[in-house]
This record gives sequence, structure tokens and C-alpha cells, in this order.
Amino acid sequence: MADEAKAKGNAAFSSGNYTAAIQHFTDAINLNPTNHVLYSNRSAAYASLNQFSDALTDALKTVDLKPDWSKGYSRLGAAHHGLKQYDDAVLAYKKGLEIDPTNESLKSGLKDAESARAASARSRAGGSNNNNNHLFGDAFGVDMWAKLTADPATRVYMQQPDFVNMMKDLQRNPNNLNLYLQDQRVMQALSVLLNVKMQTHAPGDDVEMPDSPSKERKRPADETEPVKEKKREPEPEAEASLEQEVESAMVTEEEREIKEKKAQAQKEKEAGIAAYKKKDFETAIAHYTKAIELDDADISFLTNRAAVYLEMGKYDECIKDCEKAVERGRELRSEYKMVARALTRKGTALVKLAKTSKDYEPAIETFQKALTEHRNPDTLKRLNDAERAKKELEQQEYYSPELGEKEREKGNGYFKEQKYPEAIKHYTEALRRNPKDAKAYSNRAACYTKLGAMPEGLKDAEKCIEIDPKFSKGYTRKGAIQFFMKEFDKALETYQEGLKHDPQNPELLEGVRSCVQQINRATRGDLTPDELKERQAKAMQDPEIQNILTDPVMAQVLKDLQENPKAAQDHMKNPSVMNKIQKLISAGIVQMR
Repeated sequence: MADEAKAKGNAAFSSGNYTAAIQHFTDAINLNPTNHVLYSNRSAAYASLNQFSDALTDALKTVDLKPDWSKGYSRLGAAHHGLKQYDDAVLAYKKGLEIDPTNESLKSGLKDAESARAASARSRAGGSNNNNNHLFGDAFGVDMWAKLTADPATRVYMQQPDFVNMMKDLQRNPNNLNLYLQDQRVMQALSVLLNVKMQTHAPGDDVEMPDSPSKERKRPADETEPVKEKKREPEPEAEASLEQEVESAMVTEEEREIKEKKAQAQKEKEAGIAAYKKKDFETAIAHYTKAIELDDADISFLTNRAAVYLEMGKYDECIKDCEKAVERGRELRSEYKMVARALTRKGTALVKLAKTSKDYEPAIETFQKALTEHRNPDTLKRLNDAERAKKELEQQEYYSPELGEKEREKGNGYFKEQKYPEAIKHYTEALRRNPKDAKAYSNRAACYTKLGAMPEGLKDAEKCIEIDPKFSKGYTRKGAIQFFMKEFDKALETYQEGLKHDPQNPELLEGVRSCVQQINRATRGDLTPDELKERQAKAMQDPEIQNILTDPVMAQVLKDLQENPKAAQDHMKNPSVMNKIQKLISAGIVQMR
């Protein structure tokens, strides 16, 4: 169960849903509080939400549980860095590098922490004379990546390595800003980080560039600006102007041709959609192929053709088109939703090709990548379906009753030697091989009972009865655990249920006798004060006892038992009421005198 919660946390983290990831990792920690990886993962999720205090707490727990694990110090360094505790961050990264000297993540973290510490020192030394640099230093602070990822205008840039490298350089040294002012992406990022509007182009927009020398351009101050006058004759530069006009006309003709091709490509796309709806897939493929030839700057033609291939069962062709769409989309800085669509379609084709549980792994990875581009409910559902199918196929591939029986026999050998943890290991493996083996559940329940793990033993005994209701051992295991937990009424019911299937079973008959003896002790008032107190405290935690005590009818019955003996005798004639009173007596709540 802890592994399942961890897997859900990893998937949520990969899709950018850090709040859900934290909840899943917390569930996993509650189930397995000594697993250092779970604290490490939750620390990363907290850091992604800029909750660095919580990230630090989990990072400290990670290194406490696993002091020789280098990644724990990477988490610790990141949390200290986020809290601007640069000295502590440097120490954490250095400690990690002592364990793993070649770790690139630790090296990069150390370099960033040392740069941030130096920048902080310069900022303090500069004082009021460095206000402008301090402004930009804050802009490129530790929360920079979260802001850029959260804003739709800059999120697409995070997939572009050159942009990421520029921002890393600015984070280390904001004074290098002048080197990148000509890059529209940096200007857009700066507007997001400073929360101001600048004249930049949105992601995916075409930047307007001069088409020819005839267009207006900015001239130096010492160069005369040409003034257009309607009545004035052209200056004696007619030859140069004519050359410019010819060049301009050529460019305009080229632009017109491009626009015509784009328009024709859209018509081919519409024809492809119409053919697809009619299930005329070959015609649809032909139209989309023509659209791609006319305009290779629109990846929707590729993703649409991939959808047709997917419908036709040509999964390899579908995957090729999707991969090309992703690659081309990165080059063109296409909208992230389009890239996510291509990845989702590729993942769907990979699922169709999957024959073994291992085959699902690339599909799951592809869906996770799609979710990092755009969190689409359909993609998330496909991811969950793929993970479920992989798990079911793993169980089918692992299923082997013959090997399961061998593992159970090994467990029996260890049980006889009173090596209960080793026996549990083999019984568990037997159940992985054959989840319907009632005997393995029964035997593991016995091991848990010997080790005092009563809740686990009770769960196994109930599973044993669920699989084989006629298997007497299941009832004796369950009854013995309930008896040990001093739930004598429940144990009696279990033994009696078992006797319905095996009336002469000596263990079940002995169980009934022991339960009746304990119940009669309570009825006679023979319990010691300590026994009575313990039994009452346990009963008050039992939902069944709580329901009886909160029942208005039973409240009146209990009142009559104290104040109205005649009415109490009438109540005793009701089997249901009498049964509930007996439960209260056995629990020590009601005492008869």
C-alpha cells in the first residue's frame, strides 16, 4: 500500500500537481514511516511549492534515516538555499559530495549556493548605492523557476535549454542582464519576475522583422531622415530606389505565395477531417500528407495524421508522426497543449502495442511527459489506466500455483523452527504467486499471532474465510485472535459460524467453551477491578458498542433495568434486545446483580 501511494505521488509530482503529490507521499509515510525516499520525495514537492520550511524538515528527516545517501543532502541544500541560509546550503552540498564526489546535481547546487552567498554578501556591502542591482537580484531569486513555470507566457520556454542556461547565469550573476536584453524571451521572463508589463511578444508569436531595405528603419542622429512630400520630385537616387522596389516586390510575392500555401494546407486539413469522420482513412491520410507538404510549420497536421494511423491500427506510423510533431513543436516553440497532444497520442499507441508489463513502461513515461506540458484530464485517465493494466499484467505474469505451493512449504518449515519473520516472507511470496491460496493466508495469520501483530493476523484470517468459507482453520485463526484481544462475543460468533461448516471440529468446540466461560464471568460479576476497567475501555472503542449505547430504544431499556423491573422483564423477551444487553454485559458496561 505504501508503494502504491508513493507511485501516485510520483505521478502527481511529474504532472506538476505538487499539492496532491504531498498528500500521496504523506499517506505513504503513514504506512511506512522509516522509508527515507518518501521524506525525500515530499521535501522536493514542498520545495516546488516554495514551502521551504516544510521541505527542510523532511530533508533533515531523510538524512537522519539514511546519513550515507547523497540525494538527502541535495534536498537539504535546496531547502536551506530556498530559506536563504546559504552557509548551511553550502555545507549540505559539500557533505553530499563527500559521499558521492561525482554527483552533478550536488556540484551544480553547491555552485549556485556559493554564487548566491557571494551575491548576498555583495548586496549587503553595496547598501543603498546598489538598489537597482538588488532589485534584479531579488527578481532572479530562488522562486524564479516557480514563477516562470506558473506563468503561461514563459512556461513553454522552460523546455528550451538555451533559455534555461541564460536564466541560470542571471540567477548566479544578475549583472549579466545586459548580455541578454536582445532576447525577447528574457525580456518576457523579466516582465513576469518583476510583475510589470513590457513590450514583448507572447510565446509562439512571430517577431516582426524588416522584409526589405525599403521598409522604415531607425537612422543614426547624424543621418538625415528622408521626408516624403507629395508635391516634391524624387531625389536623383532613382536607380537605388528602383532596385529597392524590385526587391520589395519580390519579397511581397514570396509572402503571398507562403500565405496561399498555408491557406491551401488548411483546406487539405479540413478535407482530411471530413474524410476521417466518414471512416475513409486512406483519403484522410492523403489530405493530411498534402497539408504537411504545403506547410510544415503547423504540427496539427502531423498529430491529426497520427490519429488516423492510430484508428487504422498502424501504431508504428502513429508513433513516428507524434515524435516528429514533438520535435518540430520544440523547434517552432508551438503551444504546449499541442506538444502534450502529440505525446498523449504516442502513449496511446504504445499501450496498443504493449504485450508484457514491461511494454507499458515507455507508455507510462510518455503520458507523464505529456502531463508536464499540459495537465489534461484525458491524459491523466490514460496514465492511470496504463498503470493499472501494467500492475494486473505483472500479477498475471507472476502467477504460478506450483511455485506458490513450494513457497508455502518453505514457510511451514520456518514456522516449525519458530522463525516467524522468515516464514511470513515465504507465505507472502506464496500469495504473490497465488492470491487465492486460503492456506497461505491462514498460515501467515498464525505467524502474525505468534509475533503479537493481531490486526494483521485478523485481516489474513478474514481473507482466508472470504476465499474458502468452508475452511475450518480460518475460523479457528480468527476466533483465537479475537479471544486474545478479549473480544469474547465476537470470538464466540466466529466459532459458531465455523461449526456450521464443521460441527464436530474440536478446536471450534473448545473455542466456544472458552468464550462462554469468559462471558459468564462478566455476567456473574467475577471480573477483577482491573479486568473490568480494561474491558470497559476496550468496549468503548468498539463501533458496535457505541451504536448500542447511542440507540434511543436501548437507552430506555437500560433505564428500565435500573428503575422499572417489570418493564425490564418485558424487554428481556425481545431476542434482539437481549442479545444487545448480553453484549453490554460481556463488555463490562452493564453488570447484573
